[in-house]
Amino acid sequence: MNQNAVRFGIVGAGAIAQSYALAFESCSMAQVAAVVDARPDAAAALAERLKCKSFTSHSEMAENSELDAVLICTPPNTHADLCVEFLERGIAVLCEKPLSIDVPSAQRMIETSRRTGVKMTMASKFRFVQDVVLAKALLTSGILGDIVLIENVFTSRVNMTKRWNSDPGISGGGVLIDNGTHSVDLIRFFLGPLAEIHVVEGKRARDLPVEETVHVFVRSTSGMLGTVDLSWSINKEIESYLRIYGSEGTISVGWKDSRFLLSGSRDWHVFGKGYDKVQAFRSQIENFACALRGEEPLLLSLEDAMASVQVIEAAYASLRDSHWVPIPFPGSSRTSVTNPAPKSAQPAA
Repeated sequence: MNQNAVRFGIVGAGAIAQSYALAFESCSMAQVAAVVDARPDAAAALAERLKCKSFTSHSEMAENSELDAVLICTPPNTHADLCVEFLERGIAVLCEKPLSIDVPSAQRMIETSRRTGVKMTMASKFRFVQDVVLAKALLTSGILGDIVLIENVFTSRVNMTKRWNSDPGISGGGVLIDNGTHSVDLIRFFLGPLAEIHVVEGKRARDLPVEETVHVFVRSTSGMLGTVDLSWSINKEIESYLRIYGSEGTISVGWKDSRFLLSGSRDWHVFGKGYDKVQAFRSQIENFACALRGEEPLLLSLEDAMASVQVIEAAYASLRDSHWVPIPFPGSSRTSVTNPAPKSAQPAA
């Protein structure tokens, strides 16, 4: 055990926690001191793998473990209460996306962090993908000229019929809040604050009570346009998940490699090796650990975390009312729309 490593507790031993386990196993700056899950077998299995204690009560874990931070990997409707309890105990929180299922609960989490002075942020792995970081550096260098459009695609055939992700009472919605939270944060990472959003729903091929396929349009406060395709029902079979178009070229961030093409050239230049999930999770953990030590700022701020919830809330209002919806300025206390119950949205004809 590294005595200088930041000591984490993992809350929830489901699929996402298994992915994080790989990252912790290759991270020298942080180590897992405890795992908790209401399912004793699941908690024990992950704890055995990570050579740490297991618990079935998060309060018991907090009281009987020496923790600097927790990683919350439970369903979204549990995030607010868990986050607030750990922050009140003086334990920092890295919370899986989405931060919460609505703006009021996100506000409660953020206000608790500010009042207690205990660090908290939302986990958003794509900000930490090395190719995304390199793409941001290229964009900042100005080689693309004026940015005109950004496109994001997260589509994959996934059977959600028996998963909590398609239960709106647990997840807060469907593919829009699930994968769309990643999309929102990625676009904000490149374009800055967003001004308005419009969402169109596609056919519900699996007859879920939530949206399965959506097309999203966003406009940044500086006038740049973004489009997002999200689906659990189709796979668009394309090599890139992010494209940025400028007046002088294009950046393509892909699953297997990343490239840029400058105006007047026929040759794409490779600058990245593709998506590495473990690397992204490890870099995210390292940033959080360094922030706790006071060595660097959090890459994703409380304002960024709050903005992700506000944009998704505005997205559901647009999905319900079929028009462009304004997005509140990041960090404002309330949105200008009422968050609709996602299950009330009707399937497209």
